[in-house]
Amino acid sequence: MTIIRPDISARAASAPRSGIGEIVTYARGRDNLMPLWIGEGDLATPDFINRVASEALLAGETFYTWTQGIPELRQAIVRYYERHYSDTPKLSVDNIYVTGSGMQSIVLAMQVVASPGDEVIYLSPAWPNAARAGDVSGAKAVPVELGFTDGRWVLDAERLAAAITPKTKALFINTPSNPTGWTATKEDLKAILDLARKHGLWIVADEIYGLYYFEANRAPSFMDVMEPEDRIIFANSFSKNWCMTGWRVGWMVAPAEIGQTLTNLIQYSTSGVAQFMQKGAIAALDQGDDFIRTNIERARTSRDILCDALIATNRVETRKPEGALYAFLKIDGVEDSRAEAFRIVDETGVGMAPGTAFGPGGAPFMRACFLRDPRQIEDAARRLSDYIRRR
Repeated sequence: MTIIRPDISARAASAPRSGIGEIVTYARGRDNLMPLWIGEGDLATPDFINRVASEALLAGETFYTWTQGIPELRQAIVRYYERHYSDTPKLSVDNIYVTGSGMQSIVLAMQVVASPGDEVIYLSPAWPNAARAGDVSGAKAVPVELGFTDGRWVLDAERLAAAITPKTKALFINTPSNPTGWTATKEDLKAILDLARKHGLWIVADEIYGLYYFEANRAPSFMDVMEPEDRIIFANSFSKNWCMTGWRVGWMVAPAEIGQTLTNLIQYSTSGVAQFMQKGAIAALDQGDDFIRTNIERARTSRDILCDALIATNRVETRKPEGALYAFLKIDGVEDSRAEAFRIVDETGVGMAPGTAFGPGGAPFMRACFLRDPRQIEDAARRLSDYIRRR
């Protein structure tokens, strides 16, 4: 039981426990566990990245360094966008800021765009950390539910527009989406951008899963529809593309005019990312495109295995997601996914995240990350299918 002391910040004390972390803590370390609950695969960081970081560490690159990221890494990020987003606005190092994880990028973006009492709208169901980052900064996170029809998630632009008030300062848009897999079309992005322009709002664009898109080489991006003067901050991370979840390194793309503000916020939070880790990140960007392609195809195979098996039970409502790394599924008869997550891990050994952790619209669903060896996913799919059929 958590005891709330009266002598600490009420805002900090009110931060809720992670609904994902709760089930992880409950079952972590069990024998024969298949952990599909968090957004992480089963592969360690590849050697070509580790080797460069290790060499930099052994060479003594352990001193304070550039707060906003070493110039070589920032330039490597520019090259990454030139390769994968070649027909989009040209970036320079002045648009790039290295952070201590994608999560920190989101926290800093929220701090920049909203003050206490302001509102930030986000699309729900959603990864809970983003909304909580707004809450802890003093802004109010306002959910707008995606529509769910025939197993597919869709944006209702009119519902989004209706949620905007005089207090709204920003729209937080995650596409491809964690947990739903919803991926905005260019028309969706144009509609959202038109709303932001009309109401003078910032957009915080979480495009961490931009390359994990199973319909084309990458998902549509705000970079495809924006103009240089548009107020958009992009959050990204090394975690998913290159299996670097434990490194806690991310980046931001932002207007150069707010660069000093972002640098100041990094200075007063982490003061920057270790230089030897940044050297590994350069290797990831410059040498890792083949690894990304292999990882995406691995995810596609595992996605198909898991979704096909669950749909075949005739008791699961879902479709193969267009993007990201998650099956977000609705099991017939399940209303309380939190209780169901505990029951499933106890009876099958498969750990899934309850939809209750993802806000309005998520309660009846379960989330399973399929970025794993297809043989492991076959095992998990068999266990889950057997459980669902006899439930």
